[in-house]
Amino acid sequence: MKNPVLIILGLAAVAAFVSCSKNNSGEEPDLTPKTIELTTKAADVIAYGNDFGVELFTKVTRTENKNLMLSPLSASTALTMLLNGCEGDTYDQLKETLKYPEGMTINEINEVYRSLVSQLLVVDSKVKLALANAIFYRQGFSVKSPFLTTMDTDFEAEIAGLDFNLPASLTTINKWASDNTNGKIPKVLDEISGDAVMFLMNALYFKGDWSYQFDKALTSDRPFYKDGSTSVDVSTMKGEVGSKVTFGTGYKAIEMPYGRTNFTMVVIVPEGTLSDFITEFTPEKWNTITSAYDAQEEYSELIVYMPKYKFSYEKYLNDQLQSMGMLDAFSPGLANLSGISDASIYVSFVKQNTFVEVDEKGTEAAAVTTIGVEVTSFPPQPQEFVIDKPFVFAIRERTTNTLLFIGQVVNPLN
Repeated sequence: MKNPVLIILGLAAVAAFVSCSKNNSGEEPDLTPKTIELTTKAADVIAYGNDFGVELFTKVTRTENKNLMLSPLSASTALTMLLNGCEGDTYDQLKETLKYPEGMTINEINEVYRSLVSQLLVVDSKVKLALANAIFYRQGFSVKSPFLTTMDTDFEAEIAGLDFNLPASLTTINKWASDNTNGKIPKVLDEISGDAVMFLMNALYFKGDWSYQFDKALTSDRPFYKDGSTSVDVSTMKGEVGSKVTFGTGYKAIEMPYGRTNFTMVVIVPEGTLSDFITEFTPEKWNTITSAYDAQEEYSELIVYMPKYKFSYEKYLNDQLQSMGMLDAFSPGLANLSGISDASIYVSFVKQNTFVEVDEKGTEAAAVTTIGVEVTSFPPQPQEFVIDKPFVFAIRERTTNTLLFIGQVVNPLN
């Protein structure tokens, strides 16, 4: 069974990797992963969820030639919370975007989420994994009770009504993000729009030590060829690492474990340019790589050189999600979020803030996905209405909208 969290750290680190050497005590670590029990439907959800993550990642990289990291698990969790409030075409489009199986109900999806998360959080005591959800809504905005109940019971979300007109609300939301990412993501919002009525949020935090840690004494500056020819000197770790390696057309890839090996990092190094590789990187290729690792029973020791790195990243995902099929949710007047409220509301933005740091000891990574929901703004009623040019007119029966007459006036004097 493929580990769903690989997608979080593996894809986020296309230009980086993790390795191991014996731990500080000189003892061999326990490299036996704990089994996570999954139903057939749950396995399907994870597999399709990885497809969602790969597609989202590749779409973002097409427009970003810089360090970046996304969390598919965080994004899919927040969007699944939103899915619970969608109806009609909006529901169908978002469900298809998330690549959930066609016949699976929202209750089954929620159950898979609860089961997976409850096991992920405790599968390895040597790795710290924390996941939190929240719903913050404008005081006075009417939110349907069944939706809030689902957020409470299935997603264990913190739910709070705030006065969005007060600066304290912005502070509260940003503090929640910071508290649930160990301070690594201190701010996700700069302001709260006057039309904002709700924020759906997910926070994910990971901290894991390599099963075999790098020796700091072996870290030195080495050239890193950022565009295939031009090099820069970067602080590069060296270690004899327990790892699994696979090769494919145009790439080589390594997998290195954390803790008891439930969690690992995958690094894919293209033979050509990164942009050319990303163009051909598909969910099928990701499955080929991870399947090759799963076929290898043991981690073999290998001398690995790996650059240290640390960065933060922020990305609005509206364009990518719309290109993946999530259309109506972003459209005022078309969005059907009637599971949340009877008000005319729509999704104004989906964004992710992420952080990652890789050093000799291990990896620390965090993500916050924020979905902004706003009330549809209607233009103000005019103070006067002037008819001073040719016009169309019609006569109808209003309750049935039966059209009785329709015409145009080009010149009232004729």
